[in-house]
Amino acid sequence: MDELRALLTQTAQLAADFYDTLDERPVYPRASAAELREALTSTLPEGPTAAQTVIAELAATADPGLVAEAGGRYFGFVIGGAVPASLAADWLTSTWDQNACLYVAGPAASVVEEVAGAWLIELLGIPRAASFGLVTGAQMANFTALAAARHHVLKNAGWDVERDGLTGAPRIRVVVGEKRHGTVDRALRMLGLGTPTDVIPADDNGRMLTEHLALTDEPTIVCAQAGEVNTGAFDPFGPIADARDAAANAWLHVDGAFGLWAAAAASLRHLVRGVERADSWAVDAHKWLNVPYDNAIAFTAHPDSHSGAFSVRAPYLVFDTETRDALDWNPEASRRARGFTIYAAIRALGRSGISEMIERCCAHARRFADGLTELGAEVLNDVELNQVLFRFATDDETNAVLKAVQEDGAAWMGGTTWDGRPAIRISVSNWQTTEDDVARTLAAYAGQLAAR
Repeated sequence: MDELRALLTQTAQLAADFYDTLDERPVYPRASAAELREALTSTLPEGPTAAQTVIAELAATADPGLVAEAGGRYFGFVIGGAVPASLAADWLTSTWDQNACLYVAGPAASVVEEVAGAWLIELLGIPRAASFGLVTGAQMANFTALAAARHHVLKNAGWDVERDGLTGAPRIRVVVGEKRHGTVDRALRMLGLGTPTDVIPADDNGRMLTEHLALTDEPTIVCAQAGEVNTGAFDPFGPIADARDAAANAWLHVDGAFGLWAAAAASLRHLVRGVERADSWAVDAHKWLNVPYDNAIAFTAHPDSHSGAFSVRAPYLVFDTETRDALDWNPEASRRARGFTIYAAIRALGRSGISEMIERCCAHARRFADGLTELGAEVLNDVELNQVLFRFATDDETNAVLKAVQEDGAAWMGGTTWDGRPAIRISVSNWQTTEDDVARTLAAYAGQLAAR
């Protein structure tokens, strides 16, 4: 135990040292793939190595390849950080090492997950009776919700997909928006529903144009979006829900990986008006609750269909009708006790702290849009949320300036394609981002533009 305590103390020091360097290190690492392979590759060890040696050497050799995603100047993709309470809870989650699939395998993990799920439902404005399942990320949250949708519409059509599979089943019509996220397509493929071909056009910001949405009485799943990944735009949930209501057998799913968090912020809640009328929702806690990877949630308004898609029973499994078993609500058996980090983050921040964090990120996004406009960039989206999409006068200039800023190391953001042309996307979703981080990033752009 003395050796274990020394190892954990060493690890805590290494972690603290990493956080201490976030403000100074290049956001994107300097080491090449070849250099990292040379440093990390060795022959398979024949014998044991002292744990403290392993951890010290791992930290030293991995460090040149670590992206400073935890810091305030990482704007690539929609990647949040980890608020301190959630980081500490994550360490305890690994230490406690509870299997959160069954209540009997981890009673505290089960009850904490139950409490955290209820808090999330309240924060996000989801119907109180909704079911939920904690999964790895937005990909699996979409998969889980859409599995419940598949179960639901086929059951209504007289088909038991869990018993009989898809061979011979009634066709499910899947309707998606033109600017949907790729994880929706992949979830549909994994569920045997294929790549969607019933695609609704989008407006200039990526919102579904609902005048093109016409549903029939065949089994149907409509996939809407809260937060387009380039622009942050929201589909019009009310009209989509109206179309769902007019159909005989339709399910409305909302991919709200980051955008659904707007419901937790008083000044942004109007953006998700009508979203509570959906049948299922996917959201990623790593994005705007700022808890460590991996952590996302699938919610459904139809618990019977949710559990119907995933419940499993076996003689060796121990269930108790008085407790909640996560095995009934997600596609995993052995699973990490993700509820601890969500619980810690919500407890530490409270409703007001979560709202303030989200609103602060959006305010930073608006500052970016104003500053980039002053530098001559064309901002391509309505900056309603945390996404800023922009380009410069020519495609060559856009690509060159982005590459130069990335290599400068002061900040990192990614490129994308919008309306067939290169663009740059800034995503502000980290609790640590400050006004100084915004200013430093804008200064990097100003410097690169001046140097051209």
